[in-house]
Amino acid sequence: MNTEEISVATGDKEAVHDITGECVRFLRDVGAADGLLNVFVPHATAGIALMELGPVSAVTSQEVVVASGTDRDLLSALSELLPADDRWTHAHGSRGHGRSHVMPALIAPYATIPVIDGKPALGTWQSVALVDLNVDIAVRKVRLSFIAEG
Repeated sequence: MNTEEISVATGDKEAVHDITGECVRFLRDVGAADGLLNVFVPHATAGIALMELGPVSAVTSQEVVVASGTDRDLLSALSELLPADDRWTHAHGSRGHGRSHVMPALIAPYATIPVIDGKPALGTWQSVALVDLNVDIAVRKVRLSFIAEG
């Protein structure tokens, strides 16, 4: 198994971060052929989603941050399902922090993607996204692991 941990600057706002490019780079760097890519965020308050993302609005050296389209729809839906208010029993950190601990039950902290000929076998519009509602942590770690066929 080949594995690598990357850092993703998530900042202090709820966001969806496109990490597809990092996944592709990792597969290229390890010389992947056919197998499985596992993407895992080892945090209790973040998740990994496979979804269509909106147009790119900002690019940094490590990530693409999107600010329109289905990413906003997802954040809006999560805000309705998990409001940032004082209802949460788990109540340290910023207001509504407990909801960030519930979110991984809805958006799992991992995804496993088939790899064919060294490329993630994603659908035409699918991207790999880090979903983070926790405004108290500015940098997230993501573990990328490739398991070769056979």
